Amino acid sequence: MKDKTYYQEMLLHLVEPLKKHYSKDCASLQLGAFAAGYGSRIAGMEGFSRVLWGMVSYWAGGGKDESLLPVYQKGLCKGTNPASEGYWGDLHNKDQRMVEMAAISYGILMIPEKLWDPMGAAEKQCLADWLYQINLYTQADNNWQYFKVIANLALKSVGMKWNRDQVTDAMDRYESFYLGNGWYSDGKRPQKDYYTSFGIHFYCLLYAKFMEKEDPETAERFKQRAAEFAKTFIYWFDDEGKALPFGRSLTYRFAQAAFFSACALAGVECFSLGIMKGIIQRHMEYWLHQPIFDNAGVLTVGYTYPNLLMSEAYNAPGSSYWALKTFVFLALPDDHPFWQAGCEALPELKETYAVKECDMLLCHRRHEVVALTAGQYPVMEHPHAAEKYAKFAYSSVFGFCVPRSYHQLEQAGTDSMLAFYVQGMYYVRRTCQEYHVTGDEVYARWSPVEGIDVETWTVPVKNGHKRRHRITSNLNCMAYDCGFSYPDCMEETGKEEGNGFAAVFDENGRGQIRANHGKGTVITALPNMNLVFPNVCIPAIEFAVKQGVTEIETLVETEFTDKEIVIGGGNCYALRD
Repeated sequence: MKDKTYYQEMLLHLVEPLKKHYSKDCASLQLGAFAAGYGSRIAGMEGFSRVLWGMVSYWAGGGKDESLLPVYQKGLCKGTNPASEGYWGDLHNKDQRMVEMAAISYGILMIPEKLWDPMGAAEKQCLADWLYQINLYTQADNNWQYFKVIANLALKSVGMKWNRDQVTDAMDRYESFYLGNGWYSDGKRPQKDYYTSFGIHFYCLLYAKFMEKEDPETAERFKQRAAEFAKTFIYWFDDEGKALPFGRSLTYRFAQAAFFSACALAGVECFSLGIMKGIIQRHMEYWLHQPIFDNAGVLTVGYTYPNLLMSEAYNAPGSSYWALKTFVFLALPDDHPFWQAGCEALPELKETYAVKECDMLLCHRRHEVVALTAGQYPVMEHPHAAEKYAKFAYSSVFGFCVPRSYHQLEQAGTDSMLAFYVQGMYYVRRTCQEYHVTGDEVYARWSPVEGIDVETWTVPVKNGHKRRHRITSNLNCMAYDCGFSYPDCMEETGKEEGNGFAAVFDENGRGQIRANHGKGTVITALPNMNLVFPNVCIPAIEFAVKQGVTEIETLVETEFTDKEIVIGGGNCYALRD
């Protein structure tokens, strides 16, 4: 059991390296030279704002270290004053600064005595005017709608001009995203990823906390939905704290567990406090075992190690500090039962569980959760969208690869995919024309390229899953059905290739694939393509596709030695007794 001080010190350790990177006027936090699509000035404002998710919660919960408080008091004044060189600028439609308004508004709502009250009248007006701009421009029709809500709630809480109609409109949009069973989509879009938890439920729970007395009906509805969502979202976490690498924005890392922190803050006991605390603690300790910081201690863009290849166009040097949303539970008072609760293991979960709202058949065993999935694909074409949403399976242990190119097999990132080599390019599943997910199988009908149609059935079995593909083709080509990536520890890694069989193994376990025909091959991927391991090999089955109908059945299996997996971010995964 870890006490509150443990997590307070963890947060302070995370933010300490940032102190020397604030601008002279304190309105910008510049952490690197690479760029996001919105430029370096807004990136600096983003970095400044995102640290507030942690620090506001720390100060609201009685944290004593106020070394950063003058920085934020000054930065809020300079950043919102049009006469200041540090002014963050006027907004425009779908502006990234709208996202960053949320943390600032959270600060005004939680600790006005520290961030609002010390300001002079003119400074307060500048900040209020800057926040009010969100009502004058359009937001993305997804989780962004809440930023308008929390900004207006903050303005209202301190007696400044706010816009009730804009709040009502945004809340109505949120309601239209609701799917049932506690699940939302991220807008009117097919994908259901971590934005359901850290981009929608998280903010709904903040609304429930701040508006519980004024709007008890909505607050209670949000709480009930969160409790319902938790019953299935818990399946995205394995027994060691690792969460499912799936979808976009994975560089936010331990924000994966922010939902459970927000539940604790809003008083939603979706599970016992011990279970919730156990999920958060194991998750945080898993992440802090990884080399996710640079040599100066700054959180990088990447997943278990620094990796720009997997990033999105909206990932700036400070973007990853959205992970600090997980620290909102620090706002709980010292005498809250959460801090006295022991860390409990996950409750008993089904070995396989279909969640239709996220189009997944989730498979649980010791060390690992695997999602068999179909039908997910973002309307907006984010980088590597096919790899982040459309693979056959995703593992909390083995992660997944993104491509460097589609011209060479070792660069194509085809793990957990069926890849077709047509006219010098590798083509994989992107969208599904038809699909269904049941408790027994995942079915999808899809086309990787014009002239080829595929039906795929994926069925969970002990230690893995079976696939059956029925391919109807007008082309003659080669195809590769690929298993999970497996860490390549170079001379420590063994490889086997044979008729209908390929495997990669070491002293810690093995990954393999078997088929009723075809030739086994081990693909050595180029470095830094996998999100979890910098070097991986992919066991695969190579087979010919002829004009007409081709059918193939494969079995994908992974095995571990009977120890706890602690992924250390090097080439290999380490194990401890």
